[in-house]
Amino acid sequence: MAEVRRKISAASARAHTRKSHQSSSFKLSPVVKLWSFSVAQLYALNYLLSVTLTMQVTLTTNKSKYLRYKVIQPPPPKMCGSPNGPPVTAPRIRLKDGRHLAYKEHGVPRDVAKYKIIYVHGFRSGRHNVIVAATLSPEVIEELGVYIVSFDRPGYGESDPNPKQTVKSMAMDIEELADQLGPGSKFYVIGYSIGGQAVWSCLKYIPNRLATLLAPAVTYWWPNFPANVLNEAFNQKLRKDQWVIRVAHYAPWLVYWWNTQELFPASSVLANNSDVLSSQDKEIMSRIYSRKDSVSQPVTEQGEFESLHRDLIVTQGAWEFDPLDLGNPFANNKGFVHLWHGDEDKIVPITMNRYIAEQLPWIWYHEVSGGGHFFPLADGMSNAIIKALLVGEK
Repeated sequence: MAEVRRKISAASARAHTRKSHQSSSFKLSPVVKLWSFSVAQLYALNYLLSVTLTMQVTLTTNKSKYLRYKVIQPPPPKMCGSPNGPPVTAPRIRLKDGRHLAYKEHGVPRDVAKYKIIYVHGFRSGRHNVIVAATLSPEVIEELGVYIVSFDRPGYGESDPNPKQTVKSMAMDIEELADQLGPGSKFYVIGYSIGGQAVWSCLKYIPNRLATLLAPAVTYWWPNFPANVLNEAFNQKLRKDQWVIRVAHYAPWLVYWWNTQELFPASSVLANNSDVLSSQDKEIMSRIYSRKDSVSQPVTEQGEFESLHRDLIVTQGAWEFDPLDLGNPFANNKGFVHLWHGDEDKIVPITMNRYIAEQLPWIWYHEVSGGGHFFPLADGMSNAIIKALLVGEK
């Protein structure tokens, strides 16, 4: 198993993620400076898009405008259970707003479980792709009495899309899921990659949950982060992915077009570009694809916009808070939120999560040496992650 280094306070964090000594009124200016050039570029992009599409259309002006709108506008989702949509095959709950969430249960039966966990999946994934359940040993499941429920996030798999989705709405969905399935007032939440935003949201809006974040995705507009940390993290992204991030933040109405057109490079993850994988990631993925029992869940049958593209828009949009706004969610400091990250992660650079671990003493930080984005799938990691969360095992 990869070496794990735990860092709990600022004193033990790496020196190159320095604290900002600037006044709070000045903290926003580096962020504005960092992104000001891209606003002009996005205006230019909008013009280029308009000119390019106009050149391709030799119809009347009104029809040209209509076609430009249709190219930019995503198609409506193919709702599960509708005449043109995929069938409903999974158990689902009905939420207060009428939407449905599809879920799947793992581990020991819910009514005899000692520990109950809600798992939030990552990007282009679903209820079947539960990293900690897939590789957790049966011995640990039985010994600890572990029950895990995973669910398709809105728009993924067989869960209805949520066009009004926000960071906060995910916490509300999880609370309703817990109320209807009945895991009790105390349950654990694990979020992987972009699913980590839901864990931060739970800590903000339904606190006192014992939680684990696995390589949680970040946004580059959190206002409490100093410029050097934002710059370092952002500059580790491939240039094409920097543009995907900018478009999602500044021009969310262009996200569908940007990730489906062929004029400019789209997201590396969506394009399955191996440049964003570490050496460990490549080895892990090769091993998974060679397994005959690997489960491949169709997760975007309802459409990519309300799943993949909505993820980009919400994650890189305007949050109501950032993690550094959060106070200790545990009474009398009895509890930790675990944050795990591989130090060779190229998909979510480690810099900003290291900084969070410096600033929040209630974060129990585990840095995995040589770990990539898929480090939880490495041999023995799921056992270590679950034991740390449930019984505090180091």
